[in-house]
Amino acid sequence: MAETAPPSPAAAWHAGIDIGGTKVAVCLARAAPAGGDPPELVQRLAAPTVRTGAVDALARQVLGLLEDACARQGVERGALAGVGVSSCGPFVRRGGAIEVANPNICGGLAGAAGPRALDNDWREVPLQAPLAEALGGVPLRIANDAVAALEAERRWGALAGIDDCAYVTWSTGVGVGLCVDGRVLGGKNGNAGHAGHSFVGDVPGPAPLCGCGNRGDVESLVGGGLLPARLGVRAPALLQAAGRGDAAALAQVRQLCCLMGRLLYNLVATLDLERISLGGAVFLHHQALLLPLLREQVQQYFPALTQGVQLVPAGLGPQVADYAALALLPKG
Repeated sequence: MAETAPPSPAAAWHAGIDIGGTKVAVCLARAAPAGGDPPELVQRLAAPTVRTGAVDALARQVLGLLEDACARQGVERGALAGVGVSSCGPFVRRGGAIEVANPNICGGLAGAAGPRALDNDWREVPLQAPLAEALGGVPLRIANDAVAALEAERRWGALAGIDDCAYVTWSTGVGVGLCVDGRVLGGKNGNAGHAGHSFVGDVPGPAPLCGCGNRGDVESLVGGGLLPARLGVRAPALLQAAGRGDAAALAQVRQLCCLMGRLLYNLVATLDLERISLGGAVFLHHQALLLPLLREQVQQYFPALTQGVQLVPAGLGPQVADYAALALLPKG
């Protein structure tokens, strides 16, 4: 994570920025109350994530959306109490500032042979430095999106009061935020929890290529953005067919849950977790189908480690991404 000076308690507005491989969203909210309720979302704007142009195109898109949101509410950008940024990763640091090296944004990571050939040669894009410069003295805090969602779920959602827990997003990619003994894990570059780029097993045929350059990692096997390349079908169509009882589609979904279930078990076995909150578009839009299959997978492994472990949907539901960015900021 990265942050600047603490916010002024007198200011009333916070901004949350969610940067994903598919879309960028900016929201404004009244500063979070001191109690247990989440902040009031007042304004939200979103656009498809830019993937072309100069390497600073993403930062300029974020600043444009933020300026537009502030203008619609009559808020001066410089008067914000703080700006939280929940961004897909991994992160790298250049001159101490966070840059984003995400395979769904940076075409240079896997190159022209990548599963989602992108019209850019970016290997990382600047984020912290251009935002901090544009925001002046406005406090800025940046964290990996799954870590930020973990913070939100612990403050307002399904992980409240749980010291040993994780948030897992199953969406365009696969991301994880981790908390052990009440401490959220960060890592040297803020990349703790990038289990989507770990390995859990093989599938028939050649190992699929992930946008990061790995072959056969979790994201390449189950990530929603790569399923068309691997299975020839988009995630919503496959999951809808499985939900209708299509035997072939259900068999494929069971295989996906077997792979994701191994990832979840590995987290439990490694960190001795009590509860995992699940979010992301792939999971949340089809949780009635996926949750029982994932629970079944995890519960079949070593009972001494898995007994009593809870897999639950994100308590903040589809809004977990918006609240994730806001959870990075102190209570108002």
